[in-house]
Amino acid sequence: MSRFLAHLKAFAATLSSLGGPGLLIMAVLDSSILPLPEVVDASMMWLVIQHPDRWPYYAAMPTLGSLAGCYVLYGLARQGGHAFLRKHLHEGHIERGMETFRKYGLLTVVVPSILPPPMPFKPFVLFAGVADVSPGLFVVAILTGRGFRYGAEAWLAYWYGGAAIAFVEKNMAAASLWFAGIVAIVALAVIVWRRRRAS
Repeated sequence: MSRFLAHLKAFAATLSSLGGPGLLIMAVLDSSILPLPEVVDASMMWLVIQHPDRWPYYAAMPTLGSLAGCYVLYGLARQGGHAFLRKHLHEGHIERGMETFRKYGLLTVVVPSILPPPMPFKPFVLFAGVADVSPGLFVVAILTGRGFRYGAEAWLAYWYGGAAIAFVEKNMAAASLWFAGIVAIVALAVIVWRRRRAS
């Protein structure tokens, strides 16, 4: 296991040396087939520290890469995701997941996409495909959540340099949780308001 992790770190370091394109590739892999927890975040912040004037570019590349990787899973789930979920999850869990999507819509994608590991994210992407969320809305949800996460980290690296990495490691989970909570509260308020208006 330790040898695998060493190879994984070496692979990530090689991709990181490619700059923006490397971040994009890492984010595609992390969001689809090869989990790279926190590697994308750390690599992006390190690149921003090296080239502060490029921070919007370095934030955009993993955002777009994550969108591409998520869209692959989403597309597969739309084609045959229910059978996949039945193979790997209990029917009760599937039904609860679907009910959550029916009740809260895209919040079930936006909120987890903001939160850093160990928050699981791929199951929500798969459920979005199975629940037949429209492609346009799915793209908006991923760009909103991942755009905030990577944008906030890049901005911190721009302003605070190396100290930002330690700050993010210590506080980003709490900050992300607060922001995700605010997003959820606002969105729920909008949902309630629309339902009352419709009735």
